[in-house]
This record gives sequence, C-alpha cells and structure tokens, in this order.
Amino acid sequence: MAEMNIKQIIDRLNAEFTGDTRKLVFWYDDNGEFVEDMQNVELENAKVYFLQADNQFATKLFLERQDTTTNYLIYAPFPKPDVRDNHLEDTLLYSKRFFADRASLLLVDLGIDEKYKPIIEKHIKFFANKERTQRFYDLEIENFNEENIITGLLSAICRTRTCSFEEVIRVILTDSELADNKFLSEVEKYGLLDDFWKLCEQHFGYTDVKPTLEKLVVTMFVTYTAKYVGAELPKAWKGFISYKAGNIIAFMDNLMNSILYRGRYDELSAHVAFGLNVKKAFSDFPPEDLVNCDTFLAIDQILINWVVARLVAEDVGARLDNLIIPQICDKRSKMHFGEKIGSCYQMLSSAYQIIQAGNYHCPDSFKDILLHYQEEDFRLDCEYRQFYSAFDQIEDTTGFEPLRDLVENIYTNEYLETLLPKWNAAIQEPDALMALPLQRDFYARNLKNVKERTVVIISDAMRYEVGKELFRRMQDDPKCTAKLEVQLSVLPSYTRLGMAALLPHTELTMTNDFKVLVDGLPCENLVEREAILQKYNMDSVCVQFDSIKSLKIADLRSIFTGKQLVYVYHNQIDARGDKPNTEDEVFVACQEAIAEIIDLIRRISTSANTYRFIVTADHGFIYKRDKIAESDKIEGVKNKTSLINRRFVVSPEPVVGDGIASMEMGEILCNSDTKWVSYPISDDVFKVTGGGQNYVHGGSSPQEMLVPVLDLKMERGHMDTRSASLALVSMVRKITNKITILDLIQSEPVSDVVKAATYRLFFISDDNERISNENSCIADSRDQDASKRIFRLKFQFKEKKYDKDKQYFFVICDDATGLEVFRHPVIMDMAFADDYGFGF
Repeated sequence: MAEMNIKQIIDRLNAEFTGDTRKLVFWYDDNGEFVEDMQNVELENAKVYFLQADNQFATKLFLERQDTTTNYLIYAPFPKPDVRDNHLEDTLLYSKRFFADRASLLLVDLGIDEKYKPIIEKHIKFFANKERTQRFYDLEIENFNEENIITGLLSAICRTRTCSFEEVIRVILTDSELADNKFLSEVEKYGLLDDFWKLCEQHFGYTDVKPTLEKLVVTMFVTYTAKYVGAELPKAWKGFISYKAGNIIAFMDNLMNSILYRGRYDELSAHVAFGLNVKKAFSDFPPEDLVNCDTFLAIDQILINWVVARLVAEDVGARLDNLIIPQICDKRSKMHFGEKIGSCYQMLSSAYQIIQAGNYHCPDSFKDILLHYQEEDFRLDCEYRQFYSAFDQIEDTTGFEPLRDLVENIYTNEYLETLLPKWNAAIQEPDALMALPLQRDFYARNLKNVKERTVVIISDAMRYEVGKELFRRMQDDPKCTAKLEVQLSVLPSYTRLGMAALLPHTELTMTNDFKVLVDGLPCENLVEREAILQKYNMDSVCVQFDSIKSLKIADLRSIFTGKQLVYVYHNQIDARGDKPNTEDEVFVACQEAIAEIIDLIRRISTSANTYRFIVTADHGFIYKRDKIAESDKIEGVKNKTSLINRRFVVSPEPVVGDGIASMEMGEILCNSDTKWVSYPISDDVFKVTGGGQNYVHGGSSPQEMLVPVLDLKMERGHMDTRSASLALVSMVRKITNKITILDLIQSEPVSDVVKAATYRLFFISDDNERISNENSCIADSRDQDASKRIFRLKFQFKEKKYDKDKQYFFVICDDATGLEVFRHPVIMDMAFADDYGFGF
C-alpha cells in the first residue's frame, strides 16, 4: 500500500539497484517535494545525479559516454518534459521510472494507467488514511477505468467486499438512514458526491436537479411497482418512473428476497408507502390490477379487504385475474409480504372453505355418514381449526369480526347442528357399531400377533382430522410408508374409558362408582397400565412422552432394548383444552402435537432401531370459539348416583328429555353392564359447574368418537433431513474483472434436520465450457446469526474473449450427488470502454 515516507522511498530506491547489471532510474519529482531530502541521501549501490532542466544533453553524454558502469538515480525536481523536448527520451526507454508522490505510488502499486492519475490526485485525500486505503486495495480491482476507480472509492467508503455500485447502494440504503446518511456524508467529504449521483443515473436512471436518497428510493419503488401493476400509476408518480427499470427490478428483487436485508426492505417500503399515501392512491384501482404486485404491504391490505367483503357477502365465486379466492390467498402468501401477513391469507382461505359449505347436507345412514365424513366433512373441522389458528395470530382482528361471526354461524348452526343429530339418529341403527373397527378391539386387531418392535403413540384427544394432517405430513416423507384407518371410540368418549379400551383385555367394565377396570384390574396410571400390558406381552413397557422427549440417545435406546411393544402416552391437546384458561389454545396444541409426534418418530427410528409406529388416540373433541349460550345447556340432571359430564351422563336409567339420546353401556362395552350412557344429540352440553365451555368431549359425534389409527413404517437409518443451502448475498449480474469475489450465505444453520453439505461452485458458458476455477464450500455452520454464515470465495476467469451478448452462468452443484442446485445468469463484460464521462 502506497505511503509517502522518505525512509520508505530510500528503501524502495535501494531495492531498485540490487544485482550486478548497471541500472539507471529516473525520478521526476513534479513539485520538487523531496529536493531538500535528496541533498543528503546516500544510496547503497548507486549515486544520485541531479538533473537540471537545461543540462539534458550534458547528462546524456555523461551517462552514455563518460560513466557507463555506475548505477545512477537521476533525480529531477520538475515534471518530465514532453517527448519532443526531452533529449533523454531514448535513454528512458531502456531505463526505469520511479514515482514518489502518493498518487504515482498508487498508480504503480495498483497497476493503474498514468492517464487516470488526475482522478487519483483529485481524491488523494481519501488515501490519507491507511485503513481506508487498505479497503480500496482489498477490492482487488483488476482492470481500471474512470468508472471502477470511482466505484472502488465508494465501495471502500461503504466497506463492501466487492467493487460494485449496486453493493454501494445496498449498503447506503440498508446500513444507515435516508436522512443524514453516514455513508453519503463520507462520500461528500472525499469529493465523490457528484460522481455518486452520476452513477445513480447511469445504473438506475435516477436524475434530479437536487438529488436525495429519499427520492432515489421513491424512484426505485415506483419503477418496480409500475412493472407489476396492471394499470397506469397515479399521475403524481409518473415523474419517478425510471427508464432503467431492468436494473431497478433486479436490485429490488435481490433486496426483498435476501434473508439479510428483507427487514430493511420492509422499512423502506413502509416509508415510501406513507409518503406516497399508497393505500389511498390504490383504493380506486380494480383489485385485479394489483394482484401481481407486492411492492407495498398496503397492496396486500387492499386485497385482503376485498376478499373479506366478498366472503362476508358469501360470494364464493369471486375471482381476480381468473383466480378464485383460495388461489389468490395461496399466490399472495408466497409473495414478499406473505411471511408477515400469511396468517390473514390462511384465515381467508379457510373461511372460504367453510362458507362454501353453507347449506350443508348430510347423508342419513350411519355407513354413508362415516364415508362422507372421512372423505369430505373432516375438512370443515380442519378448516375451522386452521381459521382460528390463523385468526389468533392477527394483532388487530376488528376488521375481521363480521367474517368470524359468519364462519362461526355456518360451522355451528349449519354444519354441526345438521351433522350431529343425523349422526345420533344413525348410530342407533342395529348394526351401527359394526360399520367401523372398534376402539375396544385395537390391541387384538393391530398388536396381538406383532413380530417386530412396535411403538404405539397414544395422543390424548387427537381427533380424526388432526390425525389426517399428521398422515399427510408423513406421506410427504419418501422413506415412510403410511396407512390411515379410523376407529370408533367407546362412549362416553373420555380419557379414562378410551385409554382402557386401547389396552389388551378380555373384558372392559365400569363399576357402580364409575371406575374403569381392565380384566378386573385398575388402569388409571402408567404403572397400572404397564402391568396390564405385560400380562399380554412380557416384553413391553409404558412411558410418558414428556419423560423421553429430551433423553440422550443412549438413554433413549436403553428404554427400547429388549422390548417388543412400547406404549407412549402423549398429552398435548387434552392438557391444553381441558383447562378453562387455555382451552382457546387447543388448536395451537394440535399443531404442536403433530410436530412433537413427528420429531419423536424421527428420533426413535434413527436412534433406537425401531421402525414401526402406530399413532392413535383415546377420543377426539368438539371446540367452538363462541361461548355456549344458556339456551344450549341442558338442565335438570342432578342424580347423585350418576356420573355427570358436560357431554355425557352415565346412570342406572337413561336420561329422558328433549335433545337427549341414550345407549346401553353393555352394548358399548360388549358385556352385561345395565347402566346407560346419555348424551346430547347436538352440540349442546349438560349444565354442570366448573370447567371450560369451548372445548368439550365425552359425547357422541364424529369429532369426538372418530379417532385415527396411523400405521407407519420407517426405512432403516432414515431421518427426514435437508441439506443446508447456499445463496448469493447480493445477486451479481455483470462480471468485469478476471478475478471476482462473491459472498454467499448459508441460508440456515446446521441442526438435527438441516445437515451439512459440500458444494462446488464455478462459472460456465451456455455450451457448458468452464470459464473459471472451481471453489469448494462446506456449508456446516451452526451459528444462528445469519451474518456469521457468510462465505467469501474468489473466482479466476480464463484469459479469453467473452461475448457480452452471450449467456454465461454461475453454478452451484451438490458435491455428494453431482446435481446442480443453483444456476444464475451473468454477463461477461471484460472489455472496458471509457464511457463514464469524466472528461479526462
């Protein structure tokens, strides 16, 4: 790095005169800065000869005739004369020039042509600082011209890793404020402000009499918007539309899609949206003209308001750009602001499905009801769950309350109030209990003759539609073979009886004080259940999910060693739903239950040499968000000899009354029990003290009595993982140096489900010719901080002529598979033209 220091100059001069060959070195000190210092300089292997402006011929005679053996530094305290006036020009041809002013030293050190010296001299103040100068050197610019010298200075100020004006703009916009921008202040300090705005015009088409960062950003956002809005923008915006839309779109896409900068994009977007009053400006636009544009969050808000209005009007046939409402929601949720506002689109999509099911019709026979529920009706329970899961994530739901009321009304008054009475009429059919496998036969059907180690996961209150979602998730795993069946739970459909039914047994009984026995033995807790299980299979064990979920591999493996059957009791859904203060979180609990079960299966299959799993439940549930009205509570059941629950009553005699049905306990348990279980035929409840109201179970409904049975076979040694991926920090569009440095980011940290991967990276032509070296990059960082997962790689390009009109690509290949995982087009522009326009 160039420094103007007399000691360093002497050291460099001494280095010039090493060796045995005679050398002449000319130093034209243009401003005579070192004339005094040179009076006392003594060189190790050369003499200093002071050249005068009027003794050139005498000097030539002396050097070439009189002393032809001594090394000389010919020092001239004036500029080098023009060729026509310089008698020593031919001597210079076989001699060497020395430069000692900072600008000249920089030219020599960096290999910059002397014709660009005025640019370096103009900005020599920049190079007064060693650390700042080093940043310029570190850019490793190869081919200098006016533009990339200026861009390099700007890059060094902004501390970018490459010489790129787009990176300069990115840093200026993302690492400081628009007003009083710290980088722009530095740019102005070093006399580069006019150059900066000239480059803004050259790259982004932004020009103004009084340019500002604010107006540059507005230009970018308006130009980007103009590309994707299907109508003319407001007249007041047209002056901001740039003629270089392509460059702006590429820059904006990179900014909004970057995991590092998308947050700052959102801030800039909100700032511009406020200044332009985007919501008002687009309020009268046809929504179909906005559906493809995601520049501003306000556009999503306009589209969401339109969808809400259509749904509240029950206009399920509404379309935008030929897309129905769920397609609109899916499209927008995958666009930029989908991550921020995706809950709204999920809520709207689910609301659509429920509203579309208005005027619900249900079959009459039990067999047809079962078939229809498994194929169609379960979706309504699922969509209702998804609706509220999304609704509860929205901070301000005021504008969605009319839609929520409509969804609640359709789900409760049209769906449940139609389905449940039909179900409870049909379940009285003589052969109704033969239409499906029964929960009380679970062990005999699935485990009695099991040969391989099997894990049974019993998830308390996992109803059929939740099990269906788990089934779909497992189907997505190519190494898992999944089968889903449904079984009919016992009635009443509550934990004590359901858990007993899932154990092996000869007889299930309920005592007169309502204790549940398996073969005459109690089964209330884990120890009692394990004792019963081991009567039928000695190599079995019962465990709680919470006790094994965080075990180390060795400890987990020890539980399964020597065991053929393991019952795992999982309680996420019921634990949350049964408490009044958390019952409204039951749908969140459903999602967590699915994730926990998938993770448990993955851990056991990979760590405990176990590959068959059965997932089922003791019962399901009904959940409605609105509080139960007093008119929906059945009063008058106060028999002291009865077991009374919100959704059922077990008593010596059937409960008689409107809206109540009954069934003999002996028929349900296949024994001689003379007690009766009575239950509401709709979604009403018995009036009892305490407990929650929104989450209920125990009664007779598909939601409570249809429970899933998932039979899962995992391939040995398989774990559902994905490779850590790489992405460019900033999208490069043009290559201008034979040596180019790229920054790549590992998109997510390595974890249990994200595995380390090795990639090969290189550049190729469209006919697959390798035009660069190949870099190898191991994506194995576990750091949660994205900025610490950045890799810097250097690429050296072949010495050849590149066609600017031809297509070239940056390619990333997975080293393990050899498959290409990323391809990005670039322009190879190695030939530099001095078209920047500085006039030198």
